[in-house]
Amino acid sequence: MKVYKEFDIESSRRLPRLPAGHKCARLHGHSFRVRVTVSGDVGADSGWVIDFADIHTAFAPLHDVLDHNYLNDIDGLENPTSEHMAMWIWDRLKPALPGLCQVQISETSTSGCIYDGP
Repeated sequence: MKVYKEFDIESSRRLPRLPAGHKCARLHGHSFRVRVTVSGDVGADSGWVIDFADIHTAFAPLHDVLDHNYLNDIDGLENPTSEHMAMWIWDRLKPALPGLCQVQISETSTSGCIYDGP
């Protein structure tokens, strides 16, 4: 069984490795949606895979770092593509959520990425 929790992040960034003149090389902002998915067995007593509050608690420190910040200033996100953000989140979240199976980043309503881990 898989369950997920979504989080909204408002951040600014620029993608410094793009060609000059590319619109994403300029400073811009996004209303990111991050979906954290955890897999596991449904507990016989609890009736759930994981308490959604536990996912929230695990993600909260990352939300504090990412939300309303300039992503390029965050260690490890100097080139903050959605792909790099998904891997960055995974690496920091996996120890707190052993059942983590997917991190999805939506940077617009029609564009994003899905990371299933290394």
